Amino acid sequence: MSEEQVRESMEVDVVIVGGGPAGLSAAIRLMQLASENEYEITVCVVEKGSEIGAHILSGAVVDPIALDELIPDWKKKGAPLNTPVTENLHWVLSKTSKSTLPHILMPPLLSNDGCYTLSLGNLCRWLAEQAEALGVEIYPGFAAAEVLYDSDGAVKGISTGDMGLQKDGTPGPNHEPGMELHAKYTFFAEGVRGHLSKEIISKFELNNESEPQTYALGIKELWDVTPEKHIEGRVIHTQGWPLKETVGGGFIYHQENNQVVIGFVVALDYENPHLSPFDEMQQFKTHPEIRPLLEGGRRVAYGARAINEGGLQSVPKLTFPGGALIGCSAGFVNVPRIKGTHNAMKTAMLAAEAAFASIKGGSEGGDELTAYEEGWKKSWVYTDLHKVRNARPALAKFGIRLGTLYAGFDMWLNNLGLGFLLPWTMGHHPDHAQLKPAADCPKIQYPKPDGEITFDKLSSVFMSSTNHEENQPVHLTLKDDAVPVAINLGKFDGPEVLFCPAGVYEYIDDGAGSADSKKLQINAQNCVHCKTCDIKDPTQNINWVVPEGGGGPNYPNM
Repeated sequence: MSEEQVRESMEVDVVIVGGGPAGLSAAIRLMQLASENEYEITVCVVEKGSEIGAHILSGAVVDPIALDELIPDWKKKGAPLNTPVTENLHWVLSKTSKSTLPHILMPPLLSNDGCYTLSLGNLCRWLAEQAEALGVEIYPGFAAAEVLYDSDGAVKGISTGDMGLQKDGTPGPNHEPGMELHAKYTFFAEGVRGHLSKEIISKFELNNESEPQTYALGIKELWDVTPEKHIEGRVIHTQGWPLKETVGGGFIYHQENNQVVIGFVVALDYENPHLSPFDEMQQFKTHPEIRPLLEGGRRVAYGARAINEGGLQSVPKLTFPGGALIGCSAGFVNVPRIKGTHNAMKTAMLAAEAAFASIKGGSEGGDELTAYEEGWKKSWVYTDLHKVRNARPALAKFGIRLGTLYAGFDMWLNNLGLGFLLPWTMGHHPDHAQLKPAADCPKIQYPKPDGEITFDKLSSVFMSSTNHEENQPVHLTLKDDAVPVAINLGKFDGPEVLFCPAGVYEYIDDGAGSADSKKLQINAQNCVHCKTCDIKDPTQNINWVVPEGGGGPNYPNM
């Protein structure tokens, strides 16, 4: 931006980056407290998606415990939780068969009793309606691109990205500079691996005393199935085939309106660079217990998103001068339960309560919300995560079979109140450091898609309604242009081509004419904002930053 172009600014009490469950819950709680105390407060939510819910993707099975606290009469107000879980199955798959784990063997904390399966995007749209009714200002299509700091180094807000920049970063004919939003407190609710949250964690060294965050990639499709195959409220989770020594599994949720969600999760600490999470998902659908469900049906949506899997020991310090991390920006997913929405919402509510108390007490911002840091450790979120803290690392430490047995034993003891017998907390290793050289790993041959049950990446991206303005700066940046060919291709056989679920990366001939002359081409317009490349790139050379506001997927019902 040239010196002549001065950004407009707006003052608010709290600015929230991200219109997901956490961001909206924080906004609602702030306004509730203002109303209860007859105190005026201004709250603004900025959301990079074209609308609230456009970038929201989750299974989802939701525990309503946080919603019960936030909006006790949510049923009366029409919250879109219409499908209670009526059947909970866990399948262990081989290539041609399945066995069902008896529900009685599962630790009770893994039960889905009282939970609902739904579109998390639709829940966010409803939460946004509740927030706006309370006076929250919501700005979809505006991407928070920069953190703003005051003279003392405290966070004082954010700036939204410029619109209408050309590929080289210079202003185009329709250029509009971004706006600065100044606030007493800034909440980062960007979801998994938010690029501003990443900056904040590094700048304030928030993860100095926590384990590395670890992740998985979740790939999801929404299908219309024939009515006779639909059992509303049925929830199925799977483990085993097609994965072998890699952590992950599938899910099948029968939601309302004869729709079935089918998805597959692959932990990103896998070692074989030839593995393709997208193709594992497609292969999963061909299992003889699953394919018949989809036959005669129609795929109506596709998406992908990274998932926090680090658990309790990977949660960083949540507060810093002028703001806080809430929801999946910090990582509150309970991995064995395959749920995080309830924890994201509750932490957001706790942060809101701390911020409101500080503002009402006369604070002008710039301080740390220590009450939030203290409060979450006394909350049921901490208890929820503490009980399962060793389940995910056990799989990495002991392998799938022994790790599963250990995790079940650990969770049972915690459920029985005997967790003190296992007082230790296991650690994690960074996902990007786990890849082995391609020459040391077996190649994996994936079947070609049939176009009926299985599909290719480009037709899948089309189903995500992904769109980016093509003449804008590429938002997938490389720290060193030489690394992809020299290391990623040379040592790991180009793993970004496979771990990206959207066909963003491909190696092409650079035109030099030699047989081995290659360069990495980045098709940024395909990006579904899953953040996998930022996480799994073996040298951490890929840096994901926000594109122009409104760009990315447009999930209708995910």
